[in-house]
Amino acid sequence: MEPITHLMTGACLARAGFNRKAAYATGAMILAAEIPDLDFLWAIDGPVATFQHHRGWTHTLIGLPLEAAVVVGGFWLFHRWRTGPAHSRPLKSAAAPIRWGLLYTFALIALASHILLDWTNNYGVRPFFPFNPRWYAGSFVFIFEPVIFAILLTALLAPSLFGLINAEIGARRSTFRGRGWAITALVAIVALWGWRAFEQQKALQLAASADVNGVEVLRIATSPHPITPFRWHIVLETPQYFQLAIADTLTNTLTTSPAEIVYKPPTTIATLIAKRTWLGEAYLDWSQFPIVTEAPHSSDPDQADLTTVTFRDLRFMYDVSFIKGRINPPLSGTVTINADHRVARMEMDGHLQK
Repeated sequence: MEPITHLMTGACLARAGFNRKAAYATGAMILAAEIPDLDFLWAIDGPVATFQHHRGWTHTLIGLPLEAAVVVGGFWLFHRWRTGPAHSRPLKSAAAPIRWGLLYTFALIALASHILLDWTNNYGVRPFFPFNPRWYAGSFVFIFEPVIFAILLTALLAPSLFGLINAEIGARRSTFRGRGWAITALVAIVALWGWRAFEQQKALQLAASADVNGVEVLRIATSPHPITPFRWHIVLETPQYFQLAIADTLTNTLTTSPAEIVYKPPTTIATLIAKRTWLGEAYLDWSQFPIVTEAPHSSDPDQADLTTVTFRDLRFMYDVSFIKGRINPPLSGTVTINADHRVARMEMDGHLQK
C-alpha cells in the first residue's frame, strides 16, 4: 500500500486501545507502521537497486524485531532527553505509564500490519526470506484503495470534529479519544478484505470455466481494480499465449477479445543477454507473469545497431482511472543491447540506471 495508508493504520491501531497501555504508543506505532518502506533509500544506487530491494529484508519476519528495536530505541533516547538535566521544568504526568516492553510489542504489531497490508495487493511480499524466497500476494486490494483510505481518514478526523462540538457545549474532554472510531475502522477494513477475497474467488471461478478457444489453461491470475470489488483483471496462461480478460462478478461475465491475446515471445540472443543482467535477474525473480520482448531501440539510423529488450508483468497490464497500464504498464524495465551484444543502458519505469 502507499505510505499514507500505512501511517493512518498505525494511528488507528494505537487509538484502538494500545495508547492507553504505554506512553509513546501512538508515535511508535505510526512510525513502525511505515518504517519498512525505508528500503526506498536504495534509490541512492539507482532505480534497479530500488526495485531489487523494495519489499526486501525490511518486509520480512526476521527484520521486524530489529526494526521494532530501532523504533523503541529512538523513543527511549527521546524520553531520556526530555527527562534529562537540560530540562529544568518538570514534565506533566504521562496519560499512560512508561512500559518499554509493551511498547516494543506494540511496535511489532504495527510493523506486522505493514506486511499484511502489502500482502493484500498484487505486488506481493516475501515475509519468510531468506529461508523461503517465494513471493506471496493476496491480490485482492489495489495498491491504493480509496475506500480503505476514506475509512481510516474518517476514523482519525471524526473524533476531533466531535471534540470541537463537545467543547462548544461544555462537555468534558476525554483523555483518549476515538477508540470506538478506530476499532470500527479496523473491523470495516477486515470486512472489506473478506468481501474482496470472496469476489476474487468468484472471478477465479469465472476464469476457470472460460473456454479459451478449446486450449488448455495452465495458470490464472487475478488483479483488483480500485473502489469496486466486482471488476477484476484476469490473466489466462496457455501453452502458446496469454489471454487477458475482464471479469465482472456482479453480472457473472468474463469479457475476452482476440485483441487481448499476448503471444509468448521467443528467446533471442538479445533477450537472453538481458535476462542475465542485473535488471533481468531481479525482474524475473519477482515477476509471476513476465513478458520479455525485443524491438529496435529507435528508428534513428544512427542507433540502428541498438536493440531494446522490455520486461513487463501481465498482472499490471490493465487500465484503471488513474493508470493506463495496458499501453504503459507500471513496473516495467528495459535493457538496451548494442551490436557487440553488450549492455548499453538499463531503465526501470523510465528512470535510467547510471
